[in-house]
Amino acid sequence: MGAHSVLVVLYEGVQSLDVTGPVEVFSGAGDASGRPGAYRVVTASPGGRPVRCTSGLRLLPDTDLDAVGPVDTLLVPGGTGTEHPDGALVARIREQAGRAGRVASVCTGAFLLAEAGLLAGRRATTHWAYCETLARRYPDVEVDPDPIHVRDGHVATSAGVTAGIDLALALVEEDLGRETALLIARHLVVFLRRPGNQAQFSTQLAAQVAARQPLREVQRWIAEHPEADLSVEALARRSALSPRHFARAFAAEVGVTPGRYVDGVRLEAARRRLEDTDDGVEEIARQCGYGTPEAMRRAFVRALGAPPAEYRRRFHPSHDGGH
Repeated sequence: MGAHSVLVVLYEGVQSLDVTGPVEVFSGAGDASGRPGAYRVVTASPGGRPVRCTSGLRLLPDTDLDAVGPVDTLLVPGGTGTEHPDGALVARIREQAGRAGRVASVCTGAFLLAEAGLLAGRRATTHWAYCETLARRYPDVEVDPDPIHVRDGHVATSAGVTAGIDLALALVEEDLGRETALLIARHLVVFLRRPGNQAQFSTQLAAQVAARQPLREVQRWIAEHPEADLSVEALARRSALSPRHFARAFAAEVGVTPGRYVDGVRLEAARRRLEDTDDGVEEIARQCGYGTPEAMRRAFVRALGAPPAEYRRRFHPSHDGGH
């Protein structure tokens, strides 16, 4: 079997890590699989011109975008250059996509795919901060703000920046198997692999910080004591408010109800314990306030699409399938 060809599109205002993260994954696949040259990665820009990244870094492409023939994978990274898509660039992406075996985007690269009509009628994602804009600008796209990457047919989209590494690992696993992807992940010092439907960000990052000090203290208490009684009544007592007043004020200032906030904190606490400790599922369920392992299992399946045991197998360094 010949080398799997990957075309990475470069343009003015591209995000450098959106480019280099996946490129490092693909370039490492040869050594990891014992097949040097398993992937042939080509970078190309309009006219073959050097481009300036959002960080100020200049990248010199391999060739002119017009000079590239059919490829197995077309990868479109994100960056500020997607804010006002260049028509000629979009046309080239549309043309290349028509000849590619599969198409992928990183972060706001999804905007270029959408502008080219490649996401119409498909489920897709992008950086959480731009999901609402993507959905508003392209109503024919089913935008899912939660997963770190989404595959719909031959088109894959990923969330912000480092999620491009997760997506590239998923593509390598598809092409060359889990063992190869695991070796690359170890080399890059990342876990293989965050499932595509894992949430993009933590509960603390997703929620707002309350304006009032008593409510901020409650948020801190929840994070530090996931095993405690975190009912509305108990939290209201800590903030010296009535349950009704507390629930309304918390939702208004934090952006989610107390119950949803608590659910998110507990899930995140359990995830971290599964990743970082050897504690049993029953013990972790108790530590994180679930009461029973079954309650924790239901929460994991609902939010992450995988039960705790499977999640640990994917992310705990000593539970990687024996490798």
